[in-house]
Amino acid sequence: MEKKWEEMSADEKREARFETWLSAEGVQFQSPEAEATYRANVMRFKDVIQLKQPDRVPVFILATFMAADLYGVAPHDVMYDYEKLKSTYTKYLADYKPDYYVTPALVGAGKVLEILNYKQYKWPGHGVSENSVYQFVEGEYMRAEDYRALIDDPSDFWMRTWMPRAFKALEPLKDIPPFTEPWEIVLVSAHMIPFGTPEVQNALKALMEAGNEALAWIPHIMDFEMEARGMGFVNGAGGVAKAPFDILSDTLRGTRGLMADMYRQPDMVLKALERITPLVIRQGVGGATVQGNPVVFMPLHKGADGFMSDEQFKTFYWPSLKAVLLGLIAEGCVPFLFCEGSYNTRLKYLKELPKGTCLWIFDRTNMAKVKELLGDTICIGGNVPAGMILTGTPEQVKAYCKNLIDVVGKGGGYIMAIGCAMDQGKSDTVHAMIDFTKEYGIYK
Repeated sequence: MEKKWEEMSADEKREARFETWLSAEGVQFQSPEAEATYRANVMRFKDVIQLKQPDRVPVFILATFMAADLYGVAPHDVMYDYEKLKSTYTKYLADYKPDYYVTPALVGAGKVLEILNYKQYKWPGHGVSENSVYQFVEGEYMRAEDYRALIDDPSDFWMRTWMPRAFKALEPLKDIPPFTEPWEIVLVSAHMIPFGTPEVQNALKALMEAGNEALAWIPHIMDFEMEARGMGFVNGAGGVAKAPFDILSDTLRGTRGLMADMYRQPDMVLKALERITPLVIRQGVGGATVQGNPVVFMPLHKGADGFMSDEQFKTFYWPSLKAVLLGLIAEGCVPFLFCEGSYNTRLKYLKELPKGTCLWIFDRTNMAKVKELLGDTICIGGNVPAGMILTGTPEQVKAYCKNLIDVVGKGGGYIMAIGCAMDQGKSDTVHAMIDFTKEYGIYK
């Protein structure tokens, strides 16, 4: 008798998720060679995560607008022309042949953002040039006095406080009553009054319009995904999650606000992080399950060297992040941490993680030091410099990749990767990184 999911160990759950990923259910491969390539890429990823020595070093370029830039397509075009988004990113895979890709869904649909009048970002043609990529708008979308509301009922806070502040079109939602209140017939009628006002109805219409636009956008993403897999390429992530501290800092309080809170109301900060943690785990597991891909992508922002002291990292950043990682691992997922900036002073904490369960890609961290300290604990990725890709020569890129393979790739457990998400690219250096790794990265 097969075990029920809740009866499985974390290792058994992970193995089941990898089997689902490998099976590629519903994918129509373009050829037997494409099918063999797909399965080899999944197995190579599995082996390298588990600190084994696969047939060669895998190569993964995390990119957002880079695929468009390589073909002279403006960021605005791929955010608003969904067919161009699909065709451009498909052509990139066919021409450059990386082992793994990142879904172009991360580019987003410009029209959806426009309908909702999203205030946390500027995007191509909306606050920045059509040739520019999106830019974050720092702000306090949660106020210092809002912690109790967030902790008591996160969903209510997000719907009636955060969304009205982050989306101009949804401001009227601040006036609707809590959805926990109409618990008896005598309360239902009065509860509906705000939904009859023109302001709230316009907000609801904006949500419906954005939903219709999202339904026009998603078929192009789904078509891309099926075609990409049919060509033999593998999506490098199934779910997404984030460090709870980064959600509190990036999305809610803003950098300045949270820096002050760590001194003025540290207990509330810790309670909020604890409250957010299970929500992050649920989101990451849910995405991995729906996509049939165990990998959960997590960009890290405020934990980097220089943002906070080691004592603050140990108190405010690491405990909730570790709890998320362990929660994902317990459900058979593979956390994929993207460490933007430098993590040289944080490496000791990573020794606390279970062996062979996650991937960490580093940006400006000393890779030799990472290998020495963590090579027997976690899978390591990185750290080809973005600047070298954009301004260097193919020979420089090959030399850098050779050193990474020789030093960090020795014995397995290493993925060749750029240290940041790429919005631009240069054809000869991108080809050099991918082609050289495939040719030279064979384990002797």
